Amino acid sequence: MPAFPPSLVASAGDQSPRRFAKHVLASLFGLALVCSAAPSHADDWPGFHGLEIAGVLPEAKLPDGWEKQAYRWTVDLKTRDVGSMAIQNGRVYLLSMSPAKQTIRLMSFNLQSGKVNWSREFPQAKNHLHNRNTLASSTPATDGQYVYIAHSDRQHTWLRCLDHQGNEIWQRDFGVAQSQHGFGVSPTVHGDIVVLNFSQQAERVENGQPGTSRIIAVNRSTGETIWQTPVTSTRVCYGTPVIRDGKVICANTGDGIYALSLETGKMLWRLPVFKMRCVSSPIVAGDLAIGSSGSGGGGNHLVAVRMPANDSDEPQEVYRIEKAAPYVPTSIVHDGMLFSIDDKGIASCFDVATGDVQWTSRIGGTFSASPILLGDKVLVINLNGEATVLRAARQFEKLSEINLGGPVGATPAYANGRLLLRVGTELRCL
Repeated sequence: MPAFPPSLVASAGDQSPRRFAKHVLASLFGLALVCSAAPSHADDWPGFHGLEIAGVLPEAKLPDGWEKQAYRWTVDLKTRDVGSMAIQNGRVYLLSMSPAKQTIRLMSFNLQSGKVNWSREFPQAKNHLHNRNTLASSTPATDGQYVYIAHSDRQHTWLRCLDHQGNEIWQRDFGVAQSQHGFGVSPTVHGDIVVLNFSQQAERVENGQPGTSRIIAVNRSTGETIWQTPVTSTRVCYGTPVIRDGKVICANTGDGIYALSLETGKMLWRLPVFKMRCVSSPIVAGDLAIGSSGSGGGGNHLVAVRMPANDSDEPQEVYRIEKAAPYVPTSIVHDGMLFSIDDKGIASCFDVATGDVQWTSRIGGTFSASPILLGDKVLVINLNGEATVLRAARQFEKLSEINLGGPVGATPAYANGRLLLRVGTELRCL
């Protein structure tokens, strides 16, 4: 039996039995929501960048290096896409374009064997894309009951829910998606709510009308809209929101780093700190929310914002990093350190509380995939498929370099002792 909050127990004496009972039920409901939402162990990687979009598994193990013969299994998907993988209950989920027709596939694999459990196809028309983007660039989100995917062809933007046997439970079409570089946002699920950052282009629009951006929350079982909150539309932004303590933490060009109420969608606070497009996802470290912004031509900046402790406080910029800041890759935080890789191959370690540089080193290559931390090692992989393993420490130590033999645009995933890599047209399990 859970213990009631001290404030609830203390107030029991001055309330009627009926009123106190309502408080008890509300407390139990809130506790149940927290328990259902919390990831239980490292056996799952339930969406982009894993548990809590953090990309960090301190209890995991990663070898310094490996050869091609070390892969447990390899599957040829027949097409190259940059969407990452989700892992739930020993099953792997990813999006891939069909090699034979104009459809997008949600595929399910057995994590241990690589055997295809099932594949479901949905219409997917051609779309104007950035040269690093693909039509299947979104990452599924998962929980113990369902799998959620998002995809768009500009005229239609779908959010779909399937069960783990591949049966479609519901679908929503949110309409036109105005974008300069194509679609690429991933849903995230927390408790009974699925959240989608439906960001759209309002500047430099070449065809059609400027888009209207909004954060959308739907019921995970029915797809019914719970709330949708308009946010500032400038340039389309791609980050996956982070949900912490009943707040949806987001980042975009127009609003900067901001927070919405998970329950109502109300804008709780915002601090415009960015000058360019946000592609990476925000990360949370204690009371800091950290995001980055940039462009293919440079000018990248990473900003840490102290989140308000209460309604009367205001968010505050704590530090700003403009040298070797990432644009596309999402950074990671562990043990007081922030590890990043910028798009031009410079790896860095910063003190997460102050932004002070601990070390910076040129790794080489161009990066889109985000780093992940497994155990005491950081794995980064450039677009050419050259992987580098670094020590997760305040002193720089390169442990190994591995040529994977094919291009990599998707962020790796890890669960249950298995590392998944998307290399060229292949899905590989180490």
